[in-house]
Amino acid sequence: MPPTEEKPHVEEAAGLIAPAATMIAAMMTAANLGARVTGSGFVVFTLGSLAWSVVGFTSGQTNLLATNLFLTLVNLVGIWRWLGRQRGYEDGARRAAKRSRIAASPSLFAASALGGRPVSDIRGEVVGQAVDAMIECESGCLSYVVVASGGLGGIDETLRAVPAAMLDCHADGLVLLMSAAEYEKRDTLDGAAWPARPPRGQVATEASLAPAAAAGEGPRGAGKEVAHDAAQG
Repeated sequence: MPPTEEKPHVEEAAGLIAPAATMIAAMMTAANLGARVTGSGFVVFTLGSLAWSVVGFTSGQTNLLATNLFLTLVNLVGIWRWLGRQRGYEDGARRAAKRSRIAASPSLFAASALGGRPVSDIRGEVVGQAVDAMIECESGCLSYVVVASGGLGGIDETLRAVPAAMLDCHADGLVLLMSAAEYEKRDTLDGAAWPARPPRGQVATEASLAPAAAAGEGPRGAGKEVAHDAAQG
């Protein structure tokens, strides 16, 4: 008699846990916030698939049970993939970047971490975030970075290509060697039609950066000659 009384309680608890865990895990993995968060999402997915398996077993739904036992195995692979291997890669890159800041060598950051980095103008105003970058095959040099601005969650956002010469790269993000107003004058991109070469521009002199420098807001790398925004025909 006790087992039959406990069974509805187990099924009810599993029925509550299963959908909640699945929804939470879906948000964690879809957020794409790095290996730790994504891997933790697979941990929660595993909890959800186990709970669904209990629901399938206690209710006699063989298909539900079999499906979620298989998904449990898939989720375990996801845990290994993100909390094991990928987290190790990210940790290695993070340590290398940290050591480079105190070493007598150029500062480093992981290329895989470029997407999502904040992008600010010469006055420190955030104008968007980096989406991706294109690299020249022959030289291995950065050609241009695509920056997304505006919109919400990727909806109605505006993409612009910024040549590498117009950017300063720092551990905490990218700095445009132009003002936000100049950046917004750049041609926008069709989401599926990125340029085959970096947009052309003219060279900026120290005079073009003078207003920001006079206000003490010049870019951290303003000592070098950079390509400026005024597009050539």
